[in-house]
Amino acid sequence: MERIQLGTSAPLLIREAQVREVLTVSRAIEALEAAFCDWAHGRATNQPRQRVHAPQGILHLMGAAWYSKGYIGYKAYLSFPTGTRFHVVLASAHTGELLALIEADWLGRIRTGAASGLATKYLAREDASTVAILGTGGQAGTQLEAICAVRPISRAFVYSRTPEKRIAFAQQMHERLGIPVQAADSVEQAIAEADIVCTITTAREPILQGALLRAGMHINAAGANSLARRELDTFAVGRCERIVVDDVQQARLEAAELVIPIELCKLSWERVEPLAHIVGGLLPPRQAPEHITLFKSLGIALEDVAAAAVVYEMLAGNSE
Repeated sequence: MERIQLGTSAPLLIREAQVREVLTVSRAIEALEAAFCDWAHGRATNQPRQRVHAPQGILHLMGAAWYSKGYIGYKAYLSFPTGTRFHVVLASAHTGELLALIEADWLGRIRTGAASGLATKYLAREDASTVAILGTGGQAGTQLEAICAVRPISRAFVYSRTPEKRIAFAQQMHERLGIPVQAADSVEQAIAEADIVCTITTAREPILQGALLRAGMHINAAGANSLARRELDTFAVGRCERIVVDDVQQARLEAAELVIPIELCKLSWERVEPLAHIVGGLLPPRQAPEHITLFKSLGIALEDVAAAAVVYEMLAGNSE
């Protein structure tokens, strides 16, 4: 384990390969659940993402503190034509001592999946057994894995625009999870029998139409975190009895799926519920089997800090 020498302190430098060794979806879901519960009761806080623009790229910054666990930190990532680079800085919430600098591409994939898994645990029907994944990019696998960790999933369908990619994804996830995963030829085919639908795409225009939804569905909309992109149309959002986000403040800045219906007077922010309040027992979980529920995932710093805490605690002892 490498340590960075900064005066008398010696924070860990944790590489991607080390994160992959210790951070599982199940561990991340457990950590996020504890962090969100603490957030609901005033023992954590989250700062929405900010973006700094340069002519060739963007710096994204987001911070959080998990007081009860003693951690404060931030994620910073750089999006440039040459690629996107992620890292998390984790420090002591008591002293400000730098604890770790963590390469965070895999960490981000796991925590994004874990957030959908956590929302699914509280919002999907207990007997939900079929999943549809719309999208096959780098984030899609952990979405399906996290949903399988919290519900008795027996089969999955996947759709993306490129047939080769959806076929390869179906085979890969079948081998990883041991359940049938079928490549679908259309969104309609993918979600026809689904109890849970996850959108994890880079689409700028809605790919999930309200007319396709069925009573009892749960939806994780996890692909878009910009007002320039949305995966659900206004009708789809309007059909949802429960609308939940990871951070309402950040949703006001980034969730086009919600901002557009609100601007059209089809929705109000009063109907948008924080996931933390459900996890922390301040609001009820799913209330009726026929309800359509929506979790709009934006990806927040508290999720990164919680996942980083898992990585740090598992590796810190090995570095001595």
